[in-house]
Amino acid sequence: MVTLVNSMTGDHPARPCLVLSNVPDAGGLEKARALGIPTAVVDHRDFKGDRAGFEAALNNTLNAANPDIICLAGFMRILTEGFIGTWAGRCLNIHPSLLPKYKGLQTHQRAIDAGDAEGGCSVHEVTAELDGGPILGQARVPIKPDDTAATLAARVLVQEHLLYPAVLRRFASGDRTPVILP
Repeated sequence: MVTLVNSMTGDHPARPCLVLSNVPDAGGLEKARALGIPTAVVDHRDFKGDRAGFEAALNNTLNAANPDIICLAGFMRILTEGFIGTWAGRCLNIHPSLLPKYKGLQTHQRAIDAGDAEGGCSVHEVTAELDGGPILGQARVPIKPDDTAATLAARVLVQEHLLYPAVLRRFASGDRTPVILP
């Protein structure tokens, strides 16, 4: 989130208007406040068993901020088709694999276990299919023989911090051509 916010300066076509979390003590909230960005929390635990209520509260909070684009980063809740439909074509997510490979969790370990030569990250448009929307960018990272999930994740994170801002800039300019980093 901080990397995205820091990229939105000068001639960048987007500006941050809200950092929203479903975790009240998320570290990004304090970082956003320190950067002068409004913050909000919609704690999913307040809606136990009421996904529709949680998503309605998310929508109310987002509508009040009136964003043109939503950038998910570390938001670990599966959103329903109804919520996603409201924001269709305006919601991005970053995922730590070379989609369509390894949707979901434990992506780095799964790539290592499969004997893949490379891992990486993808930025995609959010659709009703989990990690299945159109790919807007990818960055590749070689998998070394001695890699662990943690060492691979650390190298992929460096690429995430390059890829997501580049995709956001292009997307906010109206260009959906994928960004491919080596």
